[in-house]
Amino acid sequence: MPRTHAVRAVLELRRRIVSGELPGGARLYEVPLAETLLISRTPLREAMARLAEEGLLERARGGYVVRTFRYADIVDAIELRGVLEGTVLRLAAERGPDRERFEAMRAIAGEIDACLRLTDESDAFAAYFEANTRFHNQLAGLAGSVVLEREVVRISRLPFAAPSASLPDRTYFAEHRPAFEVAQGHHRAMIAAVAAGQGSRAEHLGREHALHALSDLQSVLRSRGIEPGTA
Repeated sequence: MPRTHAVRAVLELRRRIVSGELPGGARLYEVPLAETLLISRTPLREAMARLAEEGLLERARGGYVVRTFRYADIVDAIELRGVLEGTVLRLAAERGPDRERFEAMRAIAGEIDACLRLTDESDAFAAYFEANTRFHNQLAGLAGSVVLEREVVRISRLPFAAPSASLPDRTYFAEHRPAFEVAQGHHRAMIAAVAAGQGSRAEHLGREHALHALSDLQSVLRSRGIEPGTA
């Protein structure tokens, strides 16, 4: 349950940042925020740390401050993540993947399949959110390149560039379930392309997967009355 609370807090804070309810420069105070979100301070701290990793918050003395960003920056960051992850996948296919990470990705893909079979939307979303993040964490080091892994991690810390940062919240999970299934199809295809040594196909899938995430983000923004390009 605490893990679910942390995921819920991540999603709610992200929603408030995107909508402008929490504008750039706003300082987040732990105690009143925990009371507002009706959660304890432990999952709230975890949520704010996650959002700092995603580049939406900055650590400040005694807490966090909302970062200022432009929609164009989000687009560039997501596209660059696609380029970098695509390169990782191509090199993994051509050179041979890190076996431990590759087997971990296979196992996590199985977990995601199970997530998509869950009937409770809240449980399904929380499980998908965590599994998708772990899948991409393993992907970052799949080629055995310290340089590429470092750059994938770095770009994922820009606003909305993290793999799970563009996911719709659980309120929209049922509506967006087909999009989640498409993304999982990409995961499976990436694994298959790397296993078959198909470097060009693996690279294309990495880029396509990131563009799919960008499309999802644009859809969620529109569903909240925010026209992409004005956020």
